[in-house]
Amino acid sequence: MHEINYEVPTTVAQAVAMLKRHGEKARPFVGGTDLLIQLRAGVRRPEFIVDLKHIKELRQIKFDAKKGVRLGAAVPCIEVYESAVMRKHYPGLTEAAHLIGSLQIQNRASVGGNLCNGSPAADTTPALIALGAKARIAGGRTAREVPVQDFVTSPGRTVLKPGEILVEFVIPAPKPHSSDSYLRFIPRNEMDIAVVGVGTSLTLAGEVVKAARIALGAVGPTPIFAAKASESLIGKTLDQAAIETAAQLAIEAATPIDDMRGTAEFRRHVTGVLTRRTIQIAAERARNKK
Repeated sequence: MHEINYEVPTTVAQAVAMLKRHGEKARPFVGGTDLLIQLRAGVRRPEFIVDLKHIKELRQIKFDAKKGVRLGAAVPCIEVYESAVMRKHYPGLTEAAHLIGSLQIQNRASVGGNLCNGSPAADTTPALIALGAKARIAGGRTAREVPVQDFVTSPGRTVLKPGEILVEFVIPAPKPHSSDSYLRFIPRNEMDIAVVGVGTSLTLAGEVVKAARIALGAVGPTPIFAAKASESLIGKTLDQAAIETAAQLAIEAATPIDDMRGTAEFRRHVTGVLTRRTIQIAAERARNKK
């Protein structure tokens, strides 16, 4: 690794100023679980590292029963998993955060970093999309909000412009009888990258679906909001026929490739399996919530 200048802003304004001053020579740093690997491999060679972990606004979990949660981009995954608020109101996202690497990694990695890395196989991104989360970005003339489903533009690339940083996620408050679920398939028992990941959120009125969002990971160049699969459930009684229709539409939304970790055909099959299971889990949780 080459010599790098290390800077530690304590406010969003300071961080933005540093990143704009150094331009392409700088990289923001939160947990470093991806960036340090890229540095060692020579994939990135920044002259400046701007550490965002000391900015209070990026390290907060603020929940309001009417407005929802504001989840700071630098909150470590372990804090998401240990948060009673997150476990109660957003169990699918909480599960996704707890799947990222080992406990040691979860003490460093963040949901914000997971998204900003731009990986189509990121675990927390489908969970965020399923919840209808928005990403609040600072660094432009004014702060802007971007739906998480539009944040990753291609593998490793996002909507962030030079000098911009992801500040927090804005996630709507769960409605009565609403919940979410996230599942992934990996080749090993733990600490591997998703071959397929599926996140689902549902709102029920009895056994009729009032709202639904299904999102897919690792089956396309970017995470996918399966709009047709989601819409197929709305207004329907949640029976096996409705679940099967949604699963088939999710398979159609997937655009996987063959690689060393799985064939496209296998990934499409698993997409259907996980879609069925996440719908069932989210529905069971929704039935038990007031």
